[in-house]
Amino acid sequence: MPKYYEINEKMARLANDVNSFRDYEEGSASREYKRCVDEAYKTVERIKEEKPHLAEKAEGMADRYSRKLAEYYNAYYRNEASCPSVMISGPANFPINKKKKQNNRRESLNKEWQYLDDYAKKIKNLLTMEQPILSSDENAIELLRDKINKLEAEQAKMKAVNAYYRKNKTLDGCPELTSKQIEILKAEMISNYHYENKPFMSFQLSNNNAVIKNTKKRLDELLRVKEDGTCEKENRFFKVVENTELMRLQLIFEGKPEPEVRDILKSNGFKWSPKNVCWQRQLTENAKYSAAKVFRELERKEVEL
Repeated sequence: MPKYYEINEKMARLANDVNSFRDYEEGSASREYKRCVDEAYKTVERIKEEKPHLAEKAEGMADRYSRKLAEYYNAYYRNEASCPSVMISGPANFPINKKKKQNNRRESLNKEWQYLDDYAKKIKNLLTMEQPILSSDENAIELLRDKINKLEAEQAKMKAVNAYYRKNKTLDGCPELTSKQIEILKAEMISNYHYENKPFMSFQLSNNNAVIKNTKKRLDELLRVKEDGTCEKENRFFKVVENTELMRLQLIFEGKPEPEVRDILKSNGFKWSPKNVCWQRQLTENAKYSAAKVFRELERKEVEL
């Protein structure tokens, strides 16, 4: 179910009345807002059905969009109500400076609207575009295996199509392809950029094979890390947590680190996580090296003091 936030109808009415001769239609601001939110949540429902592993992320994005959109609309109506149109108030004693301020605010609000429009598109992209598999995803291992299976099936298909064309000198009747796919490949083979006499060029097979190898390597590394489980160790500056559930390397300090220490952490790729109350980055071998580097830099800083 969509989650809505309140739209200030009184301010929307005032914004209309000081800028237009038309009567305000009660509730129209809220309806327009809800229409936009409903569109986002329609996408979320499709994601739940087609890509359930992205459902939680999509719902979170839709809620943020709904909240930010309400904030935008309320700010927009507040700004529009701040100064009347000269057509409504007349030119006598017109507050020119106030109008300039209103126009400047309009520009910044236009940028906010563009951001929100792009954000709504990102929700749709969860459904239509291939999404990166995050190591912290609880389904990451299953998703990586599915990806490998799809890539290997694609590799086998490309080889089979090339073999069929090599034997028959045509794509017609190829059992691996639909009639539409055959027409697309025929068009590609006579294009200027297609420089090999076969449906799938060598680089396509080698690139796909490289992705298969890299994905398998990543799966093996993830399986190994998950098998090792979460572990902790401590030094005199901070506690180090290899959190295999979240796939994050976490540095935990007693209290807030000094500005110089925070600079060291940031320069080594660690970011503050309010949710987990620690400094963290993705759990990789590079992250472990960076944590050791942070320790050495803090040691050097201690000696200098």
